[in-house]
Amino acid sequence: MSKQYRVDGVDCAMCATTIEKALRRNEGLETAVFNFASGTISIDPSHVDKAREVLNQVEPGAALRDESTGDKEAGSGGFNLAAIRIGLSALLFTGGLVFSSSLEGMLGGWGLFILLVPAYLLAGSHVLFGALRNILHGRVFDELFLMSIASLGAIAIGEIHEAVGVMLFYSVGEALQDRAVAKSRGSIRDMMKLRPDAARLVKGDTTEIIDPVKVKVGSVIEVRPGETIPLDGIVLEGASFVDTAALTGESVQRRVEPDSEVSAGFVNDDGRLRIKTSRPFGESSAARVLALVEEASGRKSPTEKFITRFARVYTPLVVVIAAAAALIPPLITGGPFSPWIYRALVVLVISCPCALVVSIPLGYFAGIGAASRHRILVKGAEVLDGLKDLSTLVFDKTGTLTRGEFRLWQVHPAAGFSREEVLNYAAAAESHSNHPIARSIRDARGGSDKSLRIGAYREEKGFGVSALVGGQEVLVGSGRLLAREGVPVPSGFGRAAVHVAVGGAYAGSLDLGDSIKDEAVEAVRGLRSQGIGHIMMLTGDDESRAAGIAAETGLDAFEAGLLPEEKVERLERIMLHNASGTTAFVGDGINDAPVIMRADVGIAMGGLGSDASVEAADMVIMDDKLTRIPEALGIARRTRRIVWQNILFAAGFKGIFLLLGVFGSLSMGLAVVADVGVALLAVLNSTRVLRYSAS
Repeated sequence: MSKQYRVDGVDCAMCATTIEKALRRNEGLETAVFNFASGTISIDPSHVDKAREVLNQVEPGAALRDESTGDKEAGSGGFNLAAIRIGLSALLFTGGLVFSSSLEGMLGGWGLFILLVPAYLLAGSHVLFGALRNILHGRVFDELFLMSIASLGAIAIGEIHEAVGVMLFYSVGEALQDRAVAKSRGSIRDMMKLRPDAARLVKGDTTEIIDPVKVKVGSVIEVRPGETIPLDGIVLEGASFVDTAALTGESVQRRVEPDSEVSAGFVNDDGRLRIKTSRPFGESSAARVLALVEEASGRKSPTEKFITRFARVYTPLVVVIAAAAALIPPLITGGPFSPWIYRALVVLVISCPCALVVSIPLGYFAGIGAASRHRILVKGAEVLDGLKDLSTLVFDKTGTLTRGEFRLWQVHPAAGFSREEVLNYAAAAESHSNHPIARSIRDARGGSDKSLRIGAYREEKGFGVSALVGGQEVLVGSGRLLAREGVPVPSGFGRAAVHVAVGGAYAGSLDLGDSIKDEAVEAVRGLRSQGIGHIMMLTGDDESRAAGIAAETGLDAFEAGLLPEEKVERLERIMLHNASGTTAFVGDGINDAPVIMRADVGIAMGGLGSDASVEAADMVIMDDKLTRIPEALGIARRTRRIVWQNILFAAGFKGIFLLLGVFGSLSMGLAVVADVGVALLAVLNSTRVLRYSAS
């Protein structure tokens, strides 16, 4: 099973791709994923030492950090050292320009080199060594190679001040870009930060503050007012109200007291609690949410994969174009080579693909972060791409459009049976079922009749239950169950929700009702406003009740009385007719997992939904609010717009500057500023997704 490790010291998207490829060439690391946007690597923990070895070979100075063992995040030492190098280089560069005449007068033609060579090495030695290291490892055409060739070429044609300017501006831009990427990552992580930094472990009459990952299951922790509960557990002492919004999105506080279950991420409001931990932090509710988000950010969209492949072809192509620009014109015209070599070097500088390769994954990661802020877990960038093309959405009914809280409205006994008998037999037969209908029947009866002995029991999804009750076979379920068992349903009972048969005779029927969720109608309207042309429902409920729900919520169509496998079949038929767009299915129960998995985009109601449906889904609505689905569509479409803005912006500006460089209208220094500026603007533009609001 893969585990997420934080990576420090890698702020280059192309470097991340290179590291991922190097890791995958090693046994046990074939499935490694480097997610540049979040700064994490997903690998098998048993091969972490090998991964560290590969990382050190490919990117010396980078570090792999396991946060679950208490490893601390790298500080700002690297940035401070870079700032010192850049500052000294800038001073020497300025001195060289100001005192160039004096130095040349005193020392001749080499006078300028006394200040500018150290300035060049201070600003660019890490670039030169990085390019050399990559060449030795067989990686020639990358950003470091382009900058090295451009600056060394400038020195070769006597433009050392241009070479220093290139390295200095590049180093400044690199530092600013690293800070911008780190800030983007930090702002996204902060929004999803459910992990408390400390736990107050009870030791006798005292407490000790330790890292939550070190707290063992069964330990007792103390949580004081205003503190976040660090681990899942059971309240032993104290009573309080807890704010669950960070985990569930629920705005109403929940009262907890002894024997109440609490989850990591809840905030204790007004009382001291002592809690016995039930799970290690890695298995807590908060960790599960964080793991889903971390895994999501590693699943790349087709656009990201294309840009990565494009960059691998683009860089060598640019080198060929630059070489042609340097050699062909002077060979044809017979003029000097120096001006054309300079133009070729400018082309190399402006051609760095960093703006594209950095901003696109950050754009998608920001989209995933914005969704999580709205209590929506989107499991990957490709899901965002699928959502933006959504044209058909299919709902399950019970627990999705409706509350899933059935109430018994009426009992219709058949001839020879009383109301009480029908209800008693039904409650007894349903005594072992966890289905919402079964619970509602037991609640209406006040439990099951203890005098009725329960024998053999069988439950079938989509049909109902059969059980030996007081020595007689009792059937409780759909008309299909009774028809299969050879029990005819009398006229007038055919439209009932639940039928009951006792000893082979029809005993009566139960009318149960389930009300729609308050926001269901608003959610459907929101989907219409997002341009979803076809909204329908697939349900196992009977046709009359399904028709009422469909009419009340404003759906286009519905199909009722479906078994789980029939839902998959109907969905495939819908998808076949919707070939031009994507189809989503929204469900919540275990029986919805197959159809959720089959949809182009599977959506699970995660607040009360089953683990199976949550695991199968591409997107999880953590607070069960249907209005989150239109919000997810809005976030997906905004993310896509911003990603394409970055692509067109970076490609367009680079195209313009390339032409200026070829025609000799752009200096090397301005080329560096333009390249860095485009990358920074693209990164900052990506973070606009985080400010998405549904209003």
